[in-house]
Amino acid sequence: MHTPAWPSAALNGSPALPEHLAQAVWRGDAMGRVCSTVIPSGHALLDAELPGGGWPCQSMTEVLLTQPAQAEWRLLSPALAQIVKQGGSVLLVAPPHVPHLPGLHKEGLRDDRLIRIDASTPAERLWATEQALKAGCVSAVLSWLPQVRPEQIRRLHACSTQHPGPLFVFRPAKAQADSSAAPLRVLLGLGPCPHPLQVQIIKRRGPTLDQPLSLTSWPAGLAPLLPAAPQPTSSPLISSPIPESTTPPDAHSPPSHHVALDRLVARASRVLS
Repeated sequence: MHTPAWPSAALNGSPALPEHLAQAVWRGDAMGRVCSTVIPSGHALLDAELPGGGWPCQSMTEVLLTQPAQAEWRLLSPALAQIVKQGGSVLLVAPPHVPHLPGLHKEGLRDDRLIRIDASTPAERLWATEQALKAGCVSAVLSWLPQVRPEQIRRLHACSTQHPGPLFVFRPAKAQADSSAAPLRVLLGLGPCPHPLQVQIIKRRGPTLDQPLSLTSWPAGLAPLLPAAPQPTSSPLISSPIPESTTPPDAHSPPSHHVALDRLVARASRVLS
């Protein structure tokens, strides 16, 4: 009886593979490799958890929203600004609201590099997204698809592999329970005041990440308006009570918190104007 000569690696429980196959194998307890190029997200904490260190090109990224038109631009504008800076263009398919172009311009997104398509029905949104991916005439595609079936997601992902740039599909948070062919899925929401971005990676080629990531990046125009962090003081732990004022309040003067709010709104108008 002839006994085959097995490679020593196979005897140790790890069979040897050809190099081109070994590079394509992904083990579930390790971060997967990305064959295509990636675009840094602009959030260092998030890049450290994304396979390849950024948003993948020639692939679909699914962004599940706890509320539409709430935080998409804060998440993606740093990466999209890099695309625009390199001469690329961004296509928006059926955004829920008309983008505020002056605000996006301050984030590096020139209005002449943004293309918006109005599509009211789910069929029109899918058709416009698929045609944009096949044409390859835009650098990035952002598509809001609140009503889409798993087989349609598979078709869009297949089309995205032939597109040179990234595809971002926005769906409601309840779609988290649905199956999806997207290799990367994130759940996006806002934390408590001052509302940092809360990004939960629910699917990636890598180990499970149980805790959401808190991203404190803010648009440049809003950063001066954020409440300052409380500073430690050297006051004693027990202090004497503050005496109450004996002067009756003016019935015509607004409460102090209303005055502070009015000042904040005035400052915001000056910054964003």
